[in-house]
Amino acid sequence: MKIADGRKTLATRADLKRLGITVSNTTLLRWEARGRFPRRIRMAGTSVAWFLSEIEDWLAERADERAHTHYAEF
Repeated sequence: MKIADGRKTLATRADLKRLGITVSNTTLLRWEARGRFPRRIRMAGTSVAWFLSEIEDWLAERADERAHTHYAEF
């Protein structure tokens, strides 16, 4: 997602939680290291954020994966 002047919108950890991504920071770091989640941007000190567009793309990929993956027999 881009705002009017072309800059990318950032998502904080709180934004991730609002989007339903409630895993621990350790899990996020592990996923990022394995390429399973978008990489964070270090803002300053210990403050980090993610590009919202990358998070939205990741969520869309998970939805598509769910539509094509059969997880259990009923």
